[in-house]
Parts: sequence; structure tokens; C-alpha cells
Amino acid sequence: MINYDEELKKFEPCLDVDDAEEAIYDRELTDVIDLLKEMLRDANNGKAS
Repeated sequence: MINYDEELKKFEPCLDVDDAEEAIYDRELTDVIDLLKEMLRDANNGKAS
């Protein structure tokens, strides 16, 4: 049977995962809500002209 407590003590995260996590959190990413806000702002500016 697997001793989960013992296995967790031996766990070491993969360096690739740590590098990827750092790269993701360090970037300022545009999400869907930001894109929708920009589209609405552009649409409203077009109607005002």
C-alpha cells in the first residue's frame, strides 16, 4: 500500500513547471473581459462620431 505522507516528503516539483509558472505569473495577460471592454469602448466611440 502507498504511504502518502512518505511520498509527499520525497516530492520535488519539476523545474520546468516552476519555470513555466514564473513566466505565466510575470506576464500581464489580456483576458476576455479586457477584450470585451475594449470592443465596447471602440463601438461606443464609433457611434459618437
